[in-house]
Amino acid sequence: MFERCLYFNTNHLARNIGKVWKEAFAELGLAPAHAYLLRLTIQQPGMVQKEIAEELRLEKSTITRFIDKMEYDGYLTRQNANSENQREIRIFPTTKAKDIGDRLEQIGNSLYQRMIDTLEESKLKDLVSNIRESANKL
Repeated sequence: MFERCLYFNTNHLARNIGKVWKEAFAELGLAPAHAYLLRLTIQQPGMVQKEIAEELRLEKSTITRFIDKMEYDGYLTRQNANSENQREIRIFPTTKAKDIGDRLEQIGNSLYQRMIDTLEESKLKDLVSNIRESANKL
């Protein structure tokens, strides 16, 4: 019955992946989503929240909460984009974030390699591609 069930199988996969990612970023005291937010803002400083939400495929309100937390913890800062549009805020990493940037990348690369070793690279790429495509269609 459940071998056809997308809901239970994807949730099972998400829980297993979540556990692995949570353990990997625990050394930095970061949740995986916060770690990826930092990785993104370190690589592309000055993004606006809408761009971050699109890149991470999360709701803008979720990104706002993440940024609030990371700003409180001293990892991110907000700056007005320009004087004409005071509502457009750009997000920048702080020195504290940049100091752990290399470690964030190492952990991300290690997780990617672990998935390649587990699933094989072509199967991993196909799986991620299929998930992204399916999510866009739903």
